[in-house]
Amino acid sequence: MSSTPEFQHTLGKAAGFSGTSLHTGEKVSLKLQPAPADHGIKFKRKDLADEPTIDAKIDNLKTVERATTIGDGSVRVHTVEHILSALSAMGVDNAIVEMDANEPPIGDGSAQPYVDVIKRAGVTPQEAPRKFLDVREPMYVESKTGALLVLLPDESFRISCTQAGPNNRFTQFLSTEITPAVFEREIAPARTFVYYEDVRALMDKNLIKGGSLENAVVVRGDAVLGKEPLRFEDEFVRHKILDIIGDLALVGRRIRGHVVAVKPGHAANAELARALAREQTRRSALEVPRAMPRGDGGLNTDEVMQILPHRYPFLMVDRIVDFEGDNKVTGVKLVSINEPFFQGHFPGHPVMPGVMLVEAMAQVASVLLFKLSKTSSRIGYFMSADGVKFRKPVFPGDTIFIHAELTKARGNRLAKAKCHCVVNDAVVSEGELMFTFLEK
Repeated sequence: MSSTPEFQHTLGKAAGFSGTSLHTGEKVSLKLQPAPADHGIKFKRKDLADEPTIDAKIDNLKTVERATTIGDGSVRVHTVEHILSALSAMGVDNAIVEMDANEPPIGDGSAQPYVDVIKRAGVTPQEAPRKFLDVREPMYVESKTGALLVLLPDESFRISCTQAGPNNRFTQFLSTEITPAVFEREIAPARTFVYYEDVRALMDKNLIKGGSLENAVVVRGDAVLGKEPLRFEDEFVRHKILDIIGDLALVGRRIRGHVVAVKPGHAANAELARALAREQTRRSALEVPRAMPRGDGGLNTDEVMQILPHRYPFLMVDRIVDFEGDNKVTGVKLVSINEPFFQGHFPGHPVMPGVMLVEAMAQVASVLLFKLSKTSSRIGYFMSADGVKFRKPVFPGDTIFIHAELTKARGNRLAKAKCHCVVNDAVVSEGELMFTFLEK
């Protein structure tokens, strides 16, 4: 594995194209825009009021029926796998995908049109290291439909895939490392395909409205129907690899590992992406600083009290030790036997109440939100707490590292943050908190 850091990349300039979407059949124009470091890939719906954006992250996955759909609230973007596959494989870490409809153009059914757009725009490095997820031990997912995906450690990103249709028709195998050159030459031109017996069912579900032999290969019995002959003798397995790359791009990090896939599909691909995201969350929780950081990156107690309205005995943050960009913060709470709640909560066996852990997470998240708004003239109020879990007890003498990440913000009054608390390299509590902010 290379010891020199790899840097993030974005597009050199804007570029796009127009066409028809596969499932909705709508006319759509798509434009790729450069984005700053650590931005990731975001889809922007230019056709909607306020032009909402959706992060291309596994947390935003909505459906995987014959395509990968992501969404936020009521906003959706369908069939994102081809564009994500091209961006990921061609080395683009940060970009905005602007669209004036809810599904990208299908082009010829492959990722080649997106590769062409990326090459017109150019790919340029940025002054920030790439984020990798190195596979350390085998992982696997298996579906009831027979799909099996195994992920093994590897120094590069490699996919070995076996594709087999009904009654094992057109069984194909390919193993390859995924690099920009390999993707452009060997994977991107492979077109989507469908079995003739599935067409009617798809049409009955209001899918493939824009489908035709111009943008898909149809398999009928042992015959292959299409506008042109197969581009590769094993074109079907190559397109399956294309889909795997696009679906795993939802992890948000570059994977160094070997995917071994048998009869893969979007649902199984998504399950592997979820497993990888959970693993990354677990690792991030263990990578907390073990000593109190110093420098300009945090806030001391006095500075915290200038932001938060809380005071003893309800101030649950001793200091802020780090801000990471504009949406992440880490705070510290030193748990003392002199905490007033220990007098009545399990006397003789003092344990920090779970509600106090939630309050600590809320206060750290509030510091981040007040910092972003550059004002402390408002007060944050709890609206909801979702997915709250208490995994291990917290005792007197423990040091709690409290992590908060801003996940959603609507104007300057509503916000949502994902939080977790860590003690001795173990997650002790977690939850997703929503706030509203009102003037004092």
